[in-house]
Amino acid sequence: MKVDDFDFDLPRELIAERPAEPRGSSRLLRVTPAGRADAMVADLPRLLRPGDVMVFNDTRVIPARLFGRRGEAGVEVTLHQRVALDAWKAFARPAKKLRPGDRVTFGEGFSALVADKGEAGEVTLAFDQSGEALLAVLEDFGRMPLPPYIRKGVADQRDHDDYQTVFAREKGAVAAPTAGLHFTPDLLAALDARGIERVCVTLHVGAGTFLPVKVDDTSDHRMHSEIGVITGQAAAAINAARARGGRVVAVGTTAARLLESAADETGILHPFDAATDIFITPGYRFRLVDVLMTNFHLPRSTLFMLVSAFMGLDAMKAAYEHAKAAGYRFYSYGDSSLLERG
Repeated sequence: MKVDDFDFDLPRELIAERPAEPRGSSRLLRVTPAGRADAMVADLPRLLRPGDVMVFNDTRVIPARLFGRRGEAGVEVTLHQRVALDAWKAFARPAKKLRPGDRVTFGEGFSALVADKGEAGEVTLAFDQSGEALLAVLEDFGRMPLPPYIRKGVADQRDHDDYQTVFAREKGAVAAPTAGLHFTPDLLAALDARGIERVCVTLHVGAGTFLPVKVDDTSDHRMHSEIGVITGQAAAAINAARARGGRVVAVGTTAARLLESAADETGILHPFDAATDIFITPGYRFRLVDVLMTNFHLPRSTLFMLVSAFMGLDAMKAAYEHAKAAGYRFYSYGDSSLLERG
């Protein structure tokens, strides 16, 4: 399909700069084949059914934005995918002057060697720390990697809490699974009381999710890859819930992409521990996900393509026009939607 098909006008003022306060007070647009209805995230327990299984992404965002120096020149890098215990792929600015073998210093006792150089400003950095020690030093020197559309990507102390879900556990993401940002302990307890099951999977969201689609046709776009994990216990729980007649409710496009990567043609979910670069556009047949909770996405983005595949392009364009007219807040810190297929 033409990328232009996924374009729409989005006023800049509708992109949320901060999350709703308190957490969990965001609006929720319910979209079904029958139409649309305005609601609140707090209404989720009554909108879902007992026996449904909600699938959350429990990845934890790390402070992946680093500022360093190569000699006298300043360098900014954003880590986006771990390739070894001591090595990450990263987007660097300016990247033109970096060469394999260059050393970038980020602070006292913390530096990395440019091990490889790719396309579009991508480099592979080999750090002088490894594993948990590297993650610990990132806490000292790194900053939260906000999307470039929010305050030009400049994070402050508030974002260390705001840009993290309450169930974040597995360190490794460089972008939040933003549909999960709406949940609070009270809301999770209400879902439990309603008889809605909760299961966690892990997809370490990469900075590639912010990359613009620069081609004219979706078939020419190269999707970024991300590391995902579904344990055998999680797969069994999701399969059992579905076998009992419950719906699979993916909380966020990250959870949806991981579930669809690990499901077979019959809709059975299998354990998974690998990278996925699944790119979902209209025409894709969903194998597992029945309901999708997701925030409002940018025009021409791979995420808007995914929701259009889930509900239909015309339905999503109409839903987004409704959301704009009603003043819904867009993107990572914005409001959410609940998409229910027939």
